[in-house]
Amino acid sequence: MILKLNNNKMLKLTILSIGMATVMAGAAISPALGLIAQAFPDASPTMIKLILTAPSIMIIPFSFLSSYLTSKLTKRTIIMIGLSIYLIGGIGPQFVSTIELLLVLRLILGAGVGLVMPLSMSLINDYFEGRERTKMMGYNSAFSNFGGILTMLLAGWLATFGWRVPFNVYFLGLIIFVLIFFFLPKGEIQQPKKSDQKERLPFAVYGYALAMGGIMLAYYSIATNIALYLEQSELGGTTLAGTIVSFTTVGGMITSLLLVQIEVTLKRFVIPIMLFGMAVAFFLLTFTYSIPLIIVSVSLIGFGQGALFPTIVLHALDRVKPYLADRVIAWTSSMTFLGQFLSPIVLDGIGKMANQTTIRFQYGVLSGSIMIIVVISALTIWRNQKHELLTS
Repeated sequence: MILKLNNNKMLKLTILSIGMATVMAGAAISPALGLIAQAFPDASPTMIKLILTAPSIMIIPFSFLSSYLTSKLTKRTIIMIGLSIYLIGGIGPQFVSTIELLLVLRLILGAGVGLVMPLSMSLINDYFEGRERTKMMGYNSAFSNFGGILTMLLAGWLATFGWRVPFNVYFLGLIIFVLIFFFLPKGEIQQPKKSDQKERLPFAVYGYALAMGGIMLAYYSIATNIALYLEQSELGGTTLAGTIVSFTTVGGMITSLLLVQIEVTLKRFVIPIMLFGMAVAFFLLTFTYSIPLIIVSVSLIGFGQGALFPTIVLHALDRVKPYLADRVIAWTSSMTFLGQFLSPIVLDGIGKMANQTTIRFQYGVLSGSIMIIVVISALTIWRNQKHELLTS
């Protein structure tokens, strides 16, 4: 049941702040990674990289645990437990003296994020409906991206004081905990009716979840490959790569904020049109040597991701009853992290199979693959529209 609290500004801010905490899981302390490597000279490069990726290992199973717990506890309680774990795992590493303990705490951080993350979106589904729900889902994505930028900048500044200090950015979780305590209603434990207890998720939900993973696989190829892409093309180095990657976030924020207007304008064709823009962008990256055109391309990829993620989640949620919403979001969120993890593995694997080592080849493969999906999805929508006209 939708709770009519749409006019409560503090409720909106509280729900949006939860998403901001989850986006900080790994990358927030990336500016301090070099300093951490210096502090632990005996640690392997792989061990150092795990400091960033370790949380995602725990996020996936704990997302499903969060979904299960909604039938035992209120969402408010789960979030407060998750944020407590988040604070321990986030702030704790600055007090340890071994890389192993640091990694353990990063895993604990991932567990906290896994409990909280699915509920940041399912609360929007609980408290809002119609265009307000779409707007809030877009704001959630935009707020998360904006929070990610701010915390990265803050962590970079804190890193000037030593490798331990940037972990203090996770004190953000305490602020969110206070907001949850005072402004999020207690809510109810979501128990399905006896007649619904054996109901399974529709097959389409798994399709939407796979789509989320596929889009993230393509989207994350910019973050993981753009530095090597510029190096192979003799266009620039690390500083330029960081600037270009930031345009994906800017693009995503713009479309997230304009999600309602985009949905009204493009209607059923939001997904294929946004995918088409991403396909064109990867096609341009395959051939261009122009920095301005590269920036335009990565911005287009950001535009697509910013609109596609909340739209796909909304489509998946519309397929199920309210008590199944948390399971839907657990699946879509988990596949997003899986796509992020698999992005370099899959794309590098395709390059090796084709005996092509250039990043341009990988972007060409992505462009062609996405274009095929665009054609299939557009034809499916046209066919369904024609069928509806004939039967109406």
